[in-house]
This record gives sequence, C-alpha cells and structure tokens, in this order.
Amino acid sequence: PSGSGKSTIFRLLMGHYPVARGWASAFGMPLHAYSLHELRDLFAFVPQDAYLYAGTVLENIRYGKPKASEEEITAAAQASYAHEFILELPDGYNTLVGERGAHLSGGQRQRIAIARALIKNAPVLLLDEATSSLDSESEELVQQALQVLMRGRTTIAIAHRLSTIEHADIIYVMEAGRVVDQGGHAELVEKDGLYHKLYQLQFKDAA
Repeated sequence: PSGSGKSTIFRLLMGHYPVARGWASAFGMPLHAYSLHELRDLFAFVPQDAYLYAGTVLENIRYGKPKASEEEITAAAQASYAHEFILELPDGYNTLVGERGAHLSGGQRQRIAIARALIKNAPVLLLDEATSSLDSESEELVQQALQVLMRGRTTIAIAHRLSTIEHADIIYVMEAGRVVDQGGHAELVEKDGLYHKLYQLQFKDAA
C-alpha cells in the first residue's frame, strides 16, 4: 500500500540519508563503507516521473555517463526504443527538452531516462513505479525498453500494479514500514495475507 516505506528503501540505498538503526549492505559491504559517489555508482534509478534537465536530449542521456561518445548515446537510445522519436524532434538529439522535459510526453521522458540508465551500466537497477503514470501504448514501449535494461542486472522494482512483478524471483510485501511477507507470486496469492487481498482487488474484474 501507499506509505508503507517502499521508496524509503531506495533512498537509503542511494545514501539520501544514513541508516540510523539496523544495517544495510550492498555487495557484502555495509553502505557506510562506501563513499556517496561509490554508492551511487552501484545503482541506476528510473523513477515514476523521470526528471529531465533543461538541456538537449543528448545532454540528458549523457548525464548517465559524462564522457559517453555520440555513438554510445545513439546505441543507448536505440536499445531504449527512443531513437526513432528523437529523430522526429525538430533538432533530433540537439532538441531542447524544456524544464523537467516539458516539451516531451511522459512515455518519451521515461525512454530517455531508461537510455540514461542504460548508458550508466550500473550493476543494480532501481525501478520506482516506472510505468504507472503512462497510457497503454506508452507503457508497452517503456516495458520493452525496461526488458532490455534489466538483462544481466539485479533489479529491485517498486510496484503497486502486481502484474508488473508477478515474474520476479522474490516479492517482499510491505505494510506500515515493515516487510510482512515474502515469496514468489503464486505462493503469495495462495496465502491469506495482504498480497492475496491486493491480488483479489486488482484482478477481480478479470476473474
């Protein structure tokens, strides 16, 4: 449910604030053993509403890897299903996107954010409701781009929509700041717990 602490976990992982109690580790090392720069290099983050800077498309993708060549940027855009729409923009990759990407649609902004995450090539991918604010057509394109991005990476995905995580290796169910259950999708659906209740609410119309 909303407010259960899902996004807080991402903020802790990326060092937005220190772990005050308990412990958290990445790759066998406690988070405090990393510098902030080292810690954030471990993660590529794609939020629900991608933040774009008021520069060009090329600059926004390159932000994931400041020394990336134009060939690398183009390859990342192609892999994220962004290249075709970028070429249709008035100045292609040199088109100004506007403050927070205001000149682009939500689906276009997300695909540029995915290209930025691809070019960063971090070992862990954090997805925070990355398709929840999109229409069906845009969601399908973004999902295809995410499938490319997830290959060979550990992916931690926050989701309210259970269809987006039903193939996850393990699902953690959160409520009021705590993990209240964990397991695979089929296992959790069979239990009479919070996940089962959410599943019933979301899929009752399809049943």
